[in-house]
Amino acid sequence: MIQPIHVYVAAGSNIEPAHNLRRALNALREVYGPVEVSPAYRNRAVGFEGADFINLVVGFITTQTPAQVRECLQAVEARCGRPRDAPRWAPRSMDLDILLYGAQVSQEPGMILPRPDLVRRAYMLKPLTDLAPDLPHPTLGRTMAQLWQDLAPAGHELVPVQLD
Repeated sequence: MIQPIHVYVAAGSNIEPAHNLRRALNALREVYGPVEVSPAYRNRAVGFEGADFINLVVGFITTQTPAQVRECLQAVEARCGRPRDAPRWAPRSMDLDILLYGAQVSQEPGMILPRPDLVRRAYMLKPLTDLAPDLPHPTLGRTMAQLWQDLAPAGHELVPVQLD
């Protein structure tokens, strides 16, 4: 049996984003119970031309393995209308990605932890910093607040938004 682990997940959408993020949060609460939810931010699409995304980070405690969490996240994505074969760089109704699974470090294909682009993507790092500013990055040994301070001046525009 796995000990309870604190997991942080990035959530983003640019197709009916407020509606789909609320839907995903409700689905995650059904599975994991109480969840921590960061403020939400609007930002430009990265990697393709498309509507702006709304992104946030969700934290929860689980005894599921990383593979089980990923399977659950994929089911939530499907409930929000994202097909399994959706292209990577395209508009999406829901995108859920494990950022951190406790302090676990993994290089398994399809399950690299911590998520490598966490420290380069403002739309992931800022909401995580809002939730857990003093949380140390498992491999870099610096806190999320310190990492955000390094990235913030790089001109990543994030506009706070309300989901309600």
